[in-house]
Amino acid sequence: MKGIVLRILAGAIAFVILLQLLPATFLDFKGDTVQLVILALGVGVVNAIIKPVVSALSMPISLLTLGIFGFVVNAALMLGIAWAAQSFASIDFSVGGFPPDITSDTLVGAVVASVLLSVVSTAVGLVVRD
Repeated sequence: MKGIVLRILAGAIAFVILLQLLPATFLDFKGDTVQLVILALGVGVVNAIIKPVVSALSMPISLLTLGIFGFVVNAALMLGIAWAAQSFASIDFSVGGFPPDITSDTLVGAVVASVLLSVVSTAVGLVVRD
């Protein structure tokens, strides 16, 4: 239980750091601190619980593509977070203009954000140990 809570917190901290690093064309958040905490915890939950399940289910495709499909999974999860934040929590968060529009900026923003989120999350996870 302690490990999952720490992974959720590490993902949340990594997301807040990522919002500071990336320009608004990739990740755009307009809200208050409470909304940021809710969004960051949502990202932490997705990275700690949902991402491993989806990655395990997509393992055959990842093996065929030599791991490149992992970028697609991470980008799709990032877009799912943006959609859920606006649809269910009314938090003004977008990835490259999504939602409502899917453009090339959306895809590039989702891939860049997901890769950097993985890197920063790993670095925070190394600092915050069980």
